[in-house]
Amino acid sequence: MIEIHSKLPAQGVTIFSIMTAMAQRLNALNLAQGFPDFAAPPALLDALSKATLEGYNQYASGDGLLTLREQVANLFLQRDQLTLDPITEITITPGATIGIFCVIQALIHADDEVIIFDPSYDSYAPSVQLAGGKAIHIALDSDDFSVDWNQVKDAITDKTRMVIVNTPHNPTGAIWSRQDWLNLIALIQDKNIIVLSDEVYEHLIYDGEKHLSALTFPELRDRSFVVGSFGKTFHVTGWKTGYCIASPQLMNVFRQIYQFTNFCGVTPIQMALANYMQQHPEHITDLSSFYQRKRDLFISGLENSKFHVIPSKGTFFQNLDYSVIRPDLNDVEMCKYLAEEHKVVAIPVSVFYQQAPKNLRLIRFCFAKKDETLIQACKILSQV
Repeated sequence: MIEIHSKLPAQGVTIFSIMTAMAQRLNALNLAQGFPDFAAPPALLDALSKATLEGYNQYASGDGLLTLREQVANLFLQRDQLTLDPITEITITPGATIGIFCVIQALIHADDEVIIFDPSYDSYAPSVQLAGGKAIHIALDSDDFSVDWNQVKDAITDKTRMVIVNTPHNPTGAIWSRQDWLNLIALIQDKNIIVLSDEVYEHLIYDGEKHLSALTFPELRDRSFVVGSFGKTFHVTGWKTGYCIASPQLMNVFRQIYQFTNFCGVTPIQMALANYMQQHPEHITDLSSFYQRKRDLFISGLENSKFHVIPSKGTFFQNLDYSVIRPDLNDVEMCKYLAEEHKVVAIPVSVFYQQAPKNLRLIRFCFAKKDETLIQACKILSQV
């Protein structure tokens, strides 16, 4: 019999697949996985249909349709007054996750160390492992999910080659302040360290706060990759289309790897996104208020519940602390309890850690849902 040696032997089925399957089996409200249950903008769907009918059905340029890259460049120009070269600095990818993967494969070699802040998106550490590197996990403060910069300073060694940042942060909704970025710059500016900034929720910022991209800091401009997602922004997560931005030197290294993982993104989707972005700039302009209203609807619906709520500052996720409800259950058990007994499905925050705090009693809900879905969920949760 052939011997099989997995490169990720400890990796099982993700919690997202498990909880979604549970939601389907129990016919429960699925506030677990991060995708909307409402339709994409009709004009965007029309743009996709038009693109296919007009013949945009063959391979696009490996770096992405230039017209879409130009729209991405325009976003950064309008929001951050940052000038990007769409030809040499922007690549369109089939989803943000593959962009993250390719950055890590391109830059991380055997025994290199990569600093990851926990709780963290579940693709980071496996991607580092597959590159032969070592993930160095630093837990965020469990109260406000801020960074302990003394811990970061102590974690940096001669082997450190990358720091992965995620702002707005999944699963906590925290955002990085200007001081956070300045603290990072002070620690790495004289070292051979790359920044990988996962900014897929860049347009989902609330309460008057502002998203600060790694690219807006001159000290990071030539050492940073920024990854974004059209799926999160335009309510089309199933379209699996994202982008990666870096300086020409870094982008060249990225493309050397990317070309052998996925030659190009889906052509008609790229054309549809480019046309819609050009014709409907108000979509992004109005996006934060659109989702803040949903966040506030969800929070207000829980006013009479026993859950403790600290409003999310970004993303379309809201964490609830259930400490006074069932402190005897860990968060995985609590999510199973809610699914089986109350028909509402969430995600346990502990799965985003290498080693979660023992007293963690947080579960994550996605509020990218129809108002009626959120209202129904709140009625159920208020009775728990």
